[in-house]
Amino acid sequence: MEIVNYELQAKGYNDAPIDPSLDLVAEIQRLKKEKNAVILAHYYQESEIQDIADYIGDSLGLSQEAAKTDADLIVFAGVHFMAETAKILSPTKKVILPDAKAGCSLSDSCPPHLFAKFKEQYPDHLVITYVNCTAELKALSDIVCTSSNAVQIVESLPIDQKIIFGPDRNLGAYVKKKTGRDLVLWNGACMVHEIFSQDKIDRLKSEYPEAKFIAHPECEDHILAKADYVGSTAGMLKFTQTDSAQSYIVATESGILYQMQKASPEKTFIPAPPNNACACNDCPHMKLNTLEKLYNCLKYESPEILLPEDVILRAQRPIERMLEISASLGL
Repeated sequence: MEIVNYELQAKGYNDAPIDPSLDLVAEIQRLKKEKNAVILAHYYQESEIQDIADYIGDSLGLSQEAAKTDADLIVFAGVHFMAETAKILSPTKKVILPDAKAGCSLSDSCPPHLFAKFKEQYPDHLVITYVNCTAELKALSDIVCTSSNAVQIVESLPIDQKIIFGPDRNLGAYVKKKTGRDLVLWNGACMVHEIFSQDKIDRLKSEYPEAKFIAHPECEDHILAKADYVGSTAGMLKFTQTDSAQSYIVATESGILYQMQKASPEKTFIPAPPNNACACNDCPHMKLNTLEKLYNCLKYESPEILLPEDVILRAQRPIERMLEISASLGL
């Protein structure tokens, strides 16, 4: 009989007491070696977690790295759907995350049972879903995409192919604009990328006239229209490394600024402000993960990501199709 830890289930993380004299970084490194574990951290994690990770990147890139390693245990410092993607791509490996309640507003905006009903209204449409969604939603899809390859994947399909795109309406609108294709969009969005203040960004641009404004395609159209560069998190990071400008206003979650500053210490990076009292835009879900939770997660190997085998198999197919298309296009 499976023993259910109701306290862990309720809290979402293991809160076993930690000796305050412990060197957490050293202990995490020791446990990682002892358990043959790999630590993956998303760009939006706190800097101390990024510093201890084996790989830092965006959600799909991290899962691909996990699938390539010979690690037995994958510790995913990100949000829930990212850890699910790692499990889909590495079904025989144990996947754990520091806080199981690290969710995602975009993922939550598209409940699979409602999307299935939505899909039934368009039986002749192919379904493309953004990777930032649940395993169950991926299982309802024909192709998965990322923010860096969504435009190319849509362009690779026959011009008369009817398409549903979800769950992010802003990324979908951006893809529609870039490709000229008539996509049916699910009405979902990311809270982090929807609350940037155009007025505050305009004031920043006046204060830093030499700064380039760069934005993630999950932002609303009126924000993207002002951007000097629009791209995925990894794309934005690469752009700031190769571009000649010396300062940038960055419209995405503020965690990426840590890697930008590390890669280009001579440059200035300014977080684009949201339409509230905060100076920068943090994802409250990403920030649920802490070094303490990471330590306990690794020590006790929980919370663990568990998915039904049929969901894993059905979700693998659209991801594999995306990888095939990307490879054929040289992406």
